[in-house]
Amino acid sequence: CDLRGLWRNKQESLMEIWAPRDDGSFQGKYLMQVSLSGGCICASPLRGTQHLGKVAQPTFGFTVCWERFSNATAVFVGQCFVDTGGKEVLVIAWLLREPVGSLEDDWRAMK
Repeated sequence: CDLRGLWRNKQESLMEIWAPRDDGSFQGKYLMQVSLSGGCICASPLRGTQHLGKVAQPTFGFTVCWERFSNATAVFVGQCFVDTGGKEVLVIAWLLREPVGSLEDDWRAMK
């Protein structure tokens, strides 16, 4: 399973991952559809790492600091699989942190 390339999720957002380095670190960009009514697609940088070695279906994680439309940061963790038809599929869980104005409002910062 090779993480590099262009990936599309069910919400039509795109993620492009460039070739991982020898230490497993990688960079890319996340292109999120901001508006369902045909609004702009905004690109934000992503940075991550994956497990190296003789793992056919590696686990990985990356961070995206959204730019131009949000002050939020998201972290993603996942694993790359190859289905029975030979198609590579990423299974990902994510957590989004938005800024809040006070410690008392911290409870509402995570999505």
